[in-house]
Amino acid sequence: MSDLAPLGVYVHWPYCARICPYCDFNVVRDRGQIEQATLADAIIADLTAQRALTGDRRLVSIFLGGGTPSLMDADWAARIIETAKALWTPEGEVEVSLEANPTDAEAGRFAAFRQSGVNRLSLGLQSFDDAALKFLGRNHDAAEARRAAELAAKTFPRLSVDMIYALPGQAVAAWRDQLRQAIDLGAEHISPYQLTIEAGTAFDRAVRRGTFTPPGDETGAALYDMTQATLEDAGFEAYEVSNHARGEAARSRHNLVYWRGQDYVGAGPGAHGRLKLDGRRTATTAASGVADYIRSVDETGAGFEAEALTPVEAAEERILMGLRTFEGVGWAELAALGLGPGHPAVVELVGQGLLAEDPERLRATPAGRFVLDGVTRALIVR
Repeated sequence: MSDLAPLGVYVHWPYCARICPYCDFNVVRDRGQIEQATLADAIIADLTAQRALTGDRRLVSIFLGGGTPSLMDADWAARIIETAKALWTPEGEVEVSLEANPTDAEAGRFAAFRQSGVNRLSLGLQSFDDAALKFLGRNHDAAEARRAAELAAKTFPRLSVDMIYALPGQAVAAWRDQLRQAIDLGAEHISPYQLTIEAGTAFDRAVRRGTFTPPGDETGAALYDMTQATLEDAGFEAYEVSNHARGEAARSRHNLVYWRGQDYVGAGPGAHGRLKLDGRRTATTAASGVADYIRSVDETGAGFEAEALTPVEAAEERILMGLRTFEGVGWAELAALGLGPGHPAVVELVGQGLLAEDPERLRATPAGRFVLDGVTRALIVR
């Protein structure tokens, strides 16, 4: 099995109880659509079709994301997990993650998802402030968030919690208090995301109308610095821009598949994948509409289209993903871009304290990770 290349499996479940105003993911309102069972069948058929492309691989992770996969029937989750483990060779106890929202109704179903094979829960708490949760369009309050986290910690071997900061008017001290409450829950992994205004979202429209103004760069920097310091003091390592773990075992194995440029299968409406096929890095993209995805699987046996990346495209993608982590990207993977330790753009960014001086790898410094968009533009837009 050690000779097999690693593989992650991502499954996209697009249904949500409500659409959050900051979300730009491929999601739809959950109104009890009758096609949900059919979608689960289509995902299983799609995974089977992709196994014919990949051959056997070393299965390291399965991630049920969305959307809100904790809304799906736990029996469907079990079938999907069992199928993936049957199609590819599991590496030990495969990391199986499920995204969930902390409503009481979903929390009560945690035991069923644990029985289905989920061993890591990613819980979207976002805040412990009721006013902030209302602003973010969440359908839970702070008390529900705490109850769900406590139950999740008892039910699943591993727990990750998501938090959102840089809200309008948010003070550094108030955000520090939010983080400390998350730390006190006992989760081994915390993902604090700075609120970004994505084009086409409800928040984007609100900002353009002048309904609210996001914090400025100076405030954002202060909130970011405090986030790093508070989590580091609590024993969390910032192994990626927005992901902090208490020790190596607590890191998200699935997300590391993305950031290290390893292969992953994507199944479900709008899901993306990356596979090495015929020696080339290949992007797979599924139809975004639920009905279109199901129809594609019915008519062709698969729900995705594949397109080989050019060497330059593959190298640019490695920078975009790999620089997010503290380990960075090996120079050999960036040969198509002509980058190396002595490249003028690299030398300049090292001089600015944004890249580490490293003969083996391209690595962003903590300061560089805060302004990562600008760093990547300087490296790939030339």
